[in-house]
Amino acid sequence: MSNDNLSNESTAAGGLVNPTENKFTSWLSHVLSDLGKNGIFLALIAVVVLFTILTNGILLRPQNISNLVVQNGYILVLAIGMVMIIIAGHIDLSVGSVAAFIGAVSGVLAVKWELPWFLAIVLSLLIGALVGAWQGFWVAFVGIPAFIVTLAGMLIFRGLALVVLGNANIGSFPTEYRAIGNGFLSGIFGETDPDLFTLVIGAIAIVAFVVQQVRTRRGRQKYDQEVEPGVWFVAKLVLIAVVIGWFSWALASYKGIPVTLIILAALVLIYGVVMNRTVFGRHIYAIGGNRHAAELSGIKTRRVDFWLFVNMGVLAALAGLIFTARLNLAGPKAGDGFELEAISAAFIGGAAVQGGVGTIGGAIIGGLIIGVLNNGMSIMGIGIEWQQAVKGLVLLLAVAFDVYNKRRSGNS
Repeated sequence: MSNDNLSNESTAAGGLVNPTENKFTSWLSHVLSDLGKNGIFLALIAVVVLFTILTNGILLRPQNISNLVVQNGYILVLAIGMVMIIIAGHIDLSVGSVAAFIGAVSGVLAVKWELPWFLAIVLSLLIGALVGAWQGFWVAFVGIPAFIVTLAGMLIFRGLALVVLGNANIGSFPTEYRAIGNGFLSGIFGETDPDLFTLVIGAIAIVAFVVQQVRTRRGRQKYDQEVEPGVWFVAKLVLIAVVIGWFSWALASYKGIPVTLIILAALVLIYGVVMNRTVFGRHIYAIGGNRHAAELSGIKTRRVDFWLFVNMGVLAALAGLIFTARLNLAGPKAGDGFELEAISAAFIGGAAVQGGVGTIGGAIIGGLIIGVLNNGMSIMGIGIEWQQAVKGLVLLLAVAFDVYNKRRSGNS
């Protein structure tokens, strides 16, 4: 009997793992690990599929897909800033009031004072930064908890919004201003149906995504880091490319690329780099993970906190401009509940209650889940009272899932 046969027999007799089985087990563990990491993305797909069935396909009509972006753009902008605040271990309850205040200010600047639309926008963003600096001062340098400071800010800036408006609506705004919330970019390559320019942008997005993923994978292989199996890697690329392609086709079949989507894409790219590739971003995670340890390591936590709130003020101002532009109206009721929607988006997207955990992409997906819930239930004719109850339940389950995962990790 040959040595190979003896080896095979001893392997079988000893109950050792077959190399083929070991390879399959490794592949399966990678797949399950990836599914766990991308659970929020799978949850979004599940919600979309559910409401597509319940609405007989109305949810995925091109006009509805475009409206989903336009109607929820301001919440997604707020979610970007909010998740950064939460990662650092804070909370901001004032963003809705700040958005309403800045919308009112922009109404005075652009409509009553008749300033050029771009100047009104720039001045509004600067005022938003000042608002953020005001709140950041009390949190970072005076040491008052962010919950208290922003709760006071919610009352202060809601009152100031009413003062600026004089308890009346302001409208209508210049066409260029309104484009922030209602404009579309299309017809660059001529009037076609579907819009060729939108399809080209979608194709570029697919190529850019594939190239970025391949470069990341090769970089990990170069440094002998573990990577997922090739088949699973390709399958993920194909799936996401199909989603991007379908989304681009839906937009191209309606009016083209919403200006709101362009603003969002720019913000996601910029803040993704800030959080993952800059010292400031790493400091935010360090502070949220363990503030005392961050201070001992030399991180200037007060300065980071201050600039976080300045950033949140600017993004709240931008959200207020987008909302005001979409309605073509600055009114006293603007901003109601924005803070709750933004906080919900951050937590549903995977941010940890204790801080230190969260991503920009997760917050965006969390905001999209809320948007799909709102849109789908509205199409089905479900009342606003039940919509609020469902969103509250989804938020509770998301946080409960986060707590469960942390306890399981701690026990392990």
